[in-house]
Amino acid sequence: QVQLVESGGGLVQAGGSLRLSCAASGRTFSNYVMGWFRQAPGKEREFVSAIIWNGGSALYADSVKGRFTISRDNAKNTVYLQMNSLKPEDTAVYYCAASPFVITTRTNAYNYWGQGTQVTVSS
Repeated sequence: QVQLVESGGGLVQAGGSLRLSCAASGRTFSNYVMGWFRQAPGKEREFVSAIIWNGGSALYADSVKGRFTISRDNAKNTVYLQMNSLKPEDTAVYYCAASPFVITTRTNAYNYWGQGTQVTVSS
């Protein structure tokens, strides 16, 4: 089992920045691909970003490329999502997830999920 706890969400004006954190406990953190997903009201959960075990490779959704940066600190069992130039359409609940498979955008490849943290971007 892997337990994931997100933090860092909040209310920010358009153009602002937030950094989300996800603290993991349980099994060896470095064994997992870590991902961030988001779900806006009335919409399906969507992929945002993912990073491989050593941080050497990452994926981003087209909608966040150039604005968001994912990173991880295996010594702290934590993955981060730095979000810059935020837009109102980034408003959603953001979820951290862990996958034992290869890096992927597929939601069903992620076995473990956090409870989510709300990000609200005002215009």
